[in-house]
Amino acid sequence: MKTLIKDITTIQTGLFAKPTGFGELVYLQSKHFDEYGQLHSVLHSDLGAKGITEKHLLKDGDVLFAAKGTKNFAAVFENHNEPSVASTSFFVIRPTNNKVLPQYLAWFLNNQTTLTLLKGQAIGTSIPSISKQVLENLEITIPSIETQKAILHITKLRNKEKTLKQNIETLREKQIHQQIINAINRYHG
Repeated sequence: MKTLIKDITTIQTGLFAKPTGFGELVYLQSKHFDEYGQLHSVLHSDLGAKGITEKHLLKDGDVLFAAKGTKNFAAVFENHNEPSVASTSFFVIRPTNNKVLPQYLAWFLNNQTTLTLLKGQAIGTSIPSISKQVLENLEITIPSIETQKAILHITKLRNKEKTLKQNIETLREKQIHQQIINAINRYHG
């Protein structure tokens, strides 16, 4: 089934706030994520809850889409994180039906073809920005839930394979380096 993202989600912008370094909420910013959209730092509550409305609090399964700058990515917010709000760097995309998994939506948005399409419609020169309208009118193909789960499983396995290959390459480099050092030491020994 093909549909527009706006027909299966609600999209709102993140909140503009100044973190104080302490408080009851985490103020999620792009810097908290790596280039793959994974949280890479320990989160600390750095924003007071005063004046923050319920609609800005992130819910389990919200998809955060970093729409500003050159590092665009989507990440799924999970409830085991601290109570949080998203910064204005993000659009908060909340699925409105059970036909699409938040993880599949994030996978679709992180797909290189989708990102290229979105970046091609970004506005601004010094800090490119993808507009809410562009995101809302993005067409998405939604397969069955079983197929979505299979896609996510394959992607997880592929990412694991990439990590293992990188680790093997790093170990191989160390091994070769050590063999060269040993050969040099034997020669001078």
